[in-house]
Amino acid sequence: MACSVADSGFLFLVSKKRPVHSTRICQIGSSGAYCLKWESLPQVNSKQKGCLIYSRKKNVVQAVAVPIAPPPLESAEERKQLGEKYGFRQIGEPLPDKVTMRDIMDTLPKKVFEIDDGKALKSVLISVTSYTLGLFMIAKAPWYLLPLAWAWTGTAVTGFFVIGHDCAHKSFSKNKLLEDIVGTLAFLPLIYPYEPWRIKHDRHHAKTNMLHEDTAWQPVWKEEFDSIPALRKAIIFGYGPIRPWMSIAHWWLCHFNLKKFRPNEINRVKISLGCVFAFMAIGWPLIIWKTGIVGWIKFWLMPWLGYHFWMSTFTMVHHTAPHIPFKVSDEWNAAQAQLNGTVHCDYPSWIEILCHDINVHIPHHISPRIPSYNLRAAHQSLQQNWGKYLNEASWNWRLMKTILTICHVYDKERNYVPFDEVVPDEALPITFLKKVMPDYA
Repeated sequence: MACSVADSGFLFLVSKKRPVHSTRICQIGSSGAYCLKWESLPQVNSKQKGCLIYSRKKNVVQAVAVPIAPPPLESAEERKQLGEKYGFRQIGEPLPDKVTMRDIMDTLPKKVFEIDDGKALKSVLISVTSYTLGLFMIAKAPWYLLPLAWAWTGTAVTGFFVIGHDCAHKSFSKNKLLEDIVGTLAFLPLIYPYEPWRIKHDRHHAKTNMLHEDTAWQPVWKEEFDSIPALRKAIIFGYGPIRPWMSIAHWWLCHFNLKKFRPNEINRVKISLGCVFAFMAIGWPLIIWKTGIVGWIKFWLMPWLGYHFWMSTFTMVHHTAPHIPFKVSDEWNAAQAQLNGTVHCDYPSWIEILCHDINVHIPHHISPRIPSYNLRAAHQSLQQNWGKYLNEASWNWRLMKTILTICHVYDKERNYVPFDEVVPDEALPITFLKKVMPDYA
């Protein structure tokens, strides 16, 4: 096989071994490499083997696009350039196939798994105090400062979610009954049923970034996207401009339908649903009775939307990037998905405090049994032993822009194809985001 590179950037491949029956023309560009395969070219005898052969005889040429997988990010310079492009501080080296979860777990100090009831109580006090302060701010703030009060309160109530999250992973208290009670209560202001969420979330940890099986963010399937044109606009908006609130759809679709759970899970699910409906039946009328419908919007709905902003943002930043693949079960590797496929992202300190370090996320995926108050110590250990494999970022506009404008339709070779490549005429929300979102990293 011989090659010829023309000035246009095309790569011509011609067989030396036999008369030409097929030729491939490869385009190498910033978005990847593609080949055009020419079928049924006329046979021409030539003494100059290995050269591009032209024929004046007219013939019908069938061009077939054959995508070529981008080369692995093997060099530090390639990873650095890609990190700058996507808004990452570091893109980790590919983790070798031979590394197992046990290899990684064995490097973590035992103390990071220790449950401390005092620290757990401290996290509850932080969340209760910050949430109470937020409600006070909403009650006293003039209208033009309400967005700031809602942002604070929505972030504070996200801390309740993180407490319930630790309870679900059995990393909050040594008393397991207490964990279930605290977890259920912590989720009530969010109208989140504790047991359904716990069940779905356990599957996310067991199948992180596995196609079909992961219960968190999945790429859009092109076959489904093409088969339901009536819903394309909704999907484009959902994975584009309103993606920071798409956890609302996940909350509604995945946690209230008993058909989505196994028979042995149903009783516990019903108890959680009963608690949520009781909170709605008692709590909401009390809020409306005391403050009216406007008060219900001010004191509950707006902080709830703030919580879902963080729920959506944290989840997609943790596992979504153009270089992080979703893989079918036959190709999936647990250590690569959890260490290499999870992102550590630094946020402003007040967010980290109110949200109990949930964004120190890589050690949490190495072992969900690590309490939130020990995640930083565990991350330091991972940096010392596995630092070159970690994906790390600080929350920035470029990172969000990358996720919202690129990470859309699943593609085995490229990981993701953006909507504006798949359906350019219908992807106006994406082109709008590309124009208006800042590109600061």
